[in-house]
Amino acid sequence: MKTDKITFTNSNIGLGLKTAAKIVSIQEGGAGLSNIRFIQDTATGLIPKAVFARSLADLSENSFLELSESVLVYYCPALLGKIFKNIYAKNISPDMKNFITTPAAELLKKGGKYKPLMPVKAAIALGAFAIPLIEFTLNYIKNLMTLKVFKQGNFENIANLNKDKNIDKNFNSKVEKSAKKNILSAAGIYAGCLGLGALLASKGKNSKTLQNISETILAPGTKFFKNNKKKADFVNRYFSIDFADNNGKFALSKGQLTSCVLVGGAGYFGASKDRGKQNFLETLFRFPLVGFYIICGNELLEKGFRKLLYKKNKCRDLINEKLEVPQLKDLKKIALKKGGNFDEVYKKLLKQKCLIAGIPLLFGIGVMGFFIAGTSNLFTKYRYNREKQ
Repeated sequence: MKTDKITFTNSNIGLGLKTAAKIVSIQEGGAGLSNIRFIQDTATGLIPKAVFARSLADLSENSFLELSESVLVYYCPALLGKIFKNIYAKNISPDMKNFITTPAAELLKKGGKYKPLMPVKAAIALGAFAIPLIEFTLNYIKNLMTLKVFKQGNFENIANLNKDKNIDKNFNSKVEKSAKKNILSAAGIYAGCLGLGALLASKGKNSKTLQNISETILAPGTKFFKNNKKKADFVNRYFSIDFADNNGKFALSKGQLTSCVLVGGAGYFGASKDRGKQNFLETLFRFPLVGFYIICGNELLEKGFRKLLYKKNKCRDLINEKLEVPQLKDLKKIALKKGGNFDEVYKKLLKQKCLIAGIPLLFGIGVMGFFIAGTSNLFTKYRYNREKQ
C-alpha cells in the first residue's frame, strides 16, 4: 500500500488539529524558515503591539514597521538571490552552476574544486545584503512617516506620555535630519557592497586574494576556526551571509537572519535615540530579548521542550534518544508500521507532533509577544512618571 495515497476514513479530526497540522506543514516546507518566522513575527510583534497601542501614531508606525520588516526579511532575500544569480552566474560552467545554491561551508569541505565558485556566490550574497541595510533604514523611514502624517518626532507625545503634546519644531527638524542622513549612509554602504560584488564576480575566478575574501564572507567559521569544528559550524550557521539551499533554490539562512537582527538593531537604537530618552530605554529593554528570540530562541525552546517530554516519557512514539522528531510527511509510514487502526494511530501521532511543535510556538507568542509588549509599555510609563515627580 502506498502511504501517500492514505487518507482518513473518518475525516472529522477537529478544526483545531487540522489548523495545527497545517502550521506544522508550513514550518517544515521548503521555505519553512521564511514562512513560519513570518507567522511568528506577526503574532509576537504586530498583534501585541496593536493591542497595547498608546495612540493612533503608535499603532500606525508599529503596523508599518512590523509588516514591512517581516515581508522584507523573510521573503525578499530569495528574490534578490535569484536576481543577482542571473547577473553574476550567467558565465559560469553548467557543472558549477548546479552548486550555486549549495552553502559555501559544505562546498569547502569537498576540497579546492569549488574555490573559483566562491567569488560568484559572495557577489550574490552581497547583492542580497540590501535586506539588512533596508531593515536598518525602516526605523528612520518610520520616523519620517510619523513626522509627515502626525507632525510628531517626540516619543513622549507619540506614546501618549505627555498629555500636552506640544510640537517642538526644532526637535522635529533634528529627527528629520538624522533620519535622512542615516538613510543616505545605508545607501552608500550598499553601493560599496555592489562594487565589491562586481569585482569579485568579474575578477575572482583567477585571484586567490579575492577567493579568500569570498570565503571569509560566506564561511567565516571555516576560515577562522579550521581546527575547531564546533566553533566553525556555529559561526558559519549564525554569521555567514550565504544563502540556505531549498532544493536548488536560494532560501533565507540563519546567518542572513542574524545579519538582519544585528544591522536592523543598529537602526532601532539610533532611530529611538533621536526621539528621546524614553524611546531609547524602551528599545533597550525590548530589542535584545526579541532579537535573541528571532535568531535562536524558538529553536532553543523546541529543544528544551523535547528534552522535557522525553524525560517525562511523553511522545516517545516520535521523540528518540537524540531528541530527533520525524517530519509530518513521515507520520503515515510510522502509523503503518505500528499497525492497528490506521486512523486512530495516525491521529495520535499527529497530536504528538503538533504538541511538540506547537507549545514552544505558543509560549513564544505569549511571552515574547504580549508579555514583553505589555511590560515594556508599563516600564516606560513608570520611568516617565517617576522622572516627572
